Amino acid sequence: MSGHDLIIVGAGIVGAACADYATMQGMRIAIVEPGVVGGGATAAAMGHLVAMDDDPAELALAHYSLGLWEAFANLPQAEFSRCGTLWVASNDEEFARIPEKIARLAASGVAAERVDARELYRLEPSLAPGLAGGMRVANEAVVFPPAVARHWVDRAITRGATYHADAVFRLDDRGVLLHGGQRLHGPVLLATGGALPSLLPGLPVRLRKGHLVITDRYPGVIRHQLLELGYADSAHGGDAASVAFNVQPRPTGQILIGSSREYDAVDTGVSMEMIRRMLERSFHFLPRLRELDAIRLWTGFRPVSVDGLPYLGRAPGRDDVWVAAAHEGLGVTTSLGSARVVVDQILGRAPAIDPTPYDPSRVQP
Repeated sequence: MSGHDLIIVGAGIVGAACADYATMQGMRIAIVEPGVVGGGATAAAMGHLVAMDDDPAELALAHYSLGLWEAFANLPQAEFSRCGTLWVASNDEEFARIPEKIARLAASGVAAERVDARELYRLEPSLAPGLAGGMRVANEAVVFPPAVARHWVDRAITRGATYHADAVFRLDDRGVLLHGGQRLHGPVLLATGGALPSLLPGLPVRLRKGHLVITDRYPGVIRHQLLELGYADSAHGGDAASVAFNVQPRPTGQILIGSSREYDAVDTGVSMEMIRRMLERSFHFLPRLRELDAIRLWTGFRPVSVDGLPYLGRAPGRDDVWVAAAHEGLGVTTSLGSARVVVDQILGRAPAIDPTPYDPSRVQP
């Protein structure tokens, strides 16, 4: 049996982006996925395309990737909506820090503007009274991640990729052995965050559980994706469980509500206590949500690296094993950039951005 140029393990949005880009470069690839395409962490993502400014390497990857997302702005199944992001300042102290955020974003090519309280309520009249103002990033968007992942996998298959609905039993020097007994030969790219510890035990990953709520259709209640300016502190904090205000309008007229994070949770069930905490945080900023009907609650697990940056590059101590995993809450935003950073390295090319901060070997003693 002839070998593959690359075996991609995992068909979430990052693995799908890798498959699409690799086949675009003429590589002969195999995709291995035991579940539904885009059905893991991707299905538990809010689908925001947003630049976070709290880490320079994270911002560089996000900005690079956001530029690549523009090619899919008119893809019907992506449900691409350029609603923009409005960061909400609860008080004068948060409002005073906005110019620093705008400067950091501008240094990476992301345009943002500070809005005072009057403009904030003109943009979003349903916000709770008493907020100090905010920061608007008008060009940002939201998408429906599972459908995008499916589109990318389908495109890869039309270019000759083979698809294996199976799981990897073992990695070896020649490729992978699948649970069903089939052996695939070639270099391996691991894009399956949750299963990474079982395949590469030396590369630490923690799983963070998240809850999502979506409402019935209420078009016009909000116009922007809304986040509190303290969101990053919650997202990157070390607390075992945390919530933050993050809601977004979907093109369907529904409202998607996050954001919760739990370390060390093992069950997939919905925790009504976490839902209560998450919703109370949302009601604090957007009281009108209390009047709306929710139609679905669900959870998922997002893989997190030791330092919050994804692993993108060659696996430590392995010649033909590569990693594109552990993106936590920014896997959708950074999927396209991540694919190029890794696949370009596999092809012996210099990536468009410095890959050093994402090198998996950084975690080795």
